Amino acid sequence: MSSIPDLSTVAWRKSSYSQGGANDCVEVADGYTGLVPVRDSKTPTGHPLILAAGT
Repeated sequence: MSSIPDLSTVAWRKSSYSQGGANDCVEVADGYTGLVPVRDSKTPTGHPLILAAGT
């Protein structure tokens, strides 16, 4: 079973898949081998999704 990474100090960046609207941004965090943390910029304190990276 894999552990959930500590995302408390991560630098989030706007995903290139976001449409560019001020309130419609998907943010991702880099630097996690095999994982892609994703969150909604409207709720930065909410729980992010942790997705498996594609190969």
